[in-house]
Amino acid sequence: MTETDRDTAMDYRGFVVKKMTITALIMAAGIWAGVPVAVQAACNANVTATAPDSRYIDNGDNTVTDKATGLMWKQCSEGQSTTTSACDTGTLSVYTWQEALQQAEALNSGGGFAGYTDWRLPNRNELATLVERQCWSPALNTSLFPGTGTSTYWTSSPHATFSDRAWFVGFSGGGLHGGYKSSERVVRLVRGGQ
Repeated sequence: MTETDRDTAMDYRGFVVKKMTITALIMAAGIWAGVPVAVQAACNANVTATAPDSRYIDNGDNTVTDKATGLMWKQCSEGQSTTTSACDTGTLSVYTWQEALQQAEALNSGGGFAGYTDWRLPNRNELATLVERQCWSPALNTSLFPGTGTSTYWTSSPHATFSDRAWFVGFSGGGLHGGYKSSERVVRLVRGGQ
C-alpha cells in the first residue's frame, strides 16, 4: 500500500474501506440512531459463513425456516411486504420496545401471517442467530432476508440490570446491545422455539 493509499483507506475486520465522506458519516450516525438505511452487504470470503443459504428453507410464503434452530422467520421486516420479489414494497417500520411487543399481538389477533397466529418478537439469543459473521452493513444473509439494511432490531429480552432498557441487535456489524425501551427500532417476527 502506498503512502497515499494509507491516507485514503483504513482496515476494518479484514476489509479495506475508503475513509468516510460527510454523507457516509451522516449515514453512520443514522444507523446507530436506529434510522433504517438500506445498503449492500460487504462480505469477507476469507471468513466462514455462519448463515449460508443452505442453512435456510425459503417456504415460498414469505417465511424462512432456519434448519439449525427450527425457528420460522418472517422474511420481511415489519412495514415491508412482497409484490414481485421479496420485501420489495413498503418501508421499515420503527417501534418502541412496548410497541414492538404489541405489533406481534396485533398481527396474530388480526388473522396472523402465512397461516400462523403465534408470531412473536424473538429473544436476544434467537435474533443473534441471524447474524452473518462473514458480512457487515448488514451482517445478515441478504438473499433470504432482503431489505434489512443496517438497522437495529428489537428483541423481547429486557435488560437484567436496567429496567428501562432492552436488548437489540445492530445489523450494521451484528452486535448485541442494550438500549432504552423508548427508542425506536425495527422488528422482525419469529415463531416456534423458545
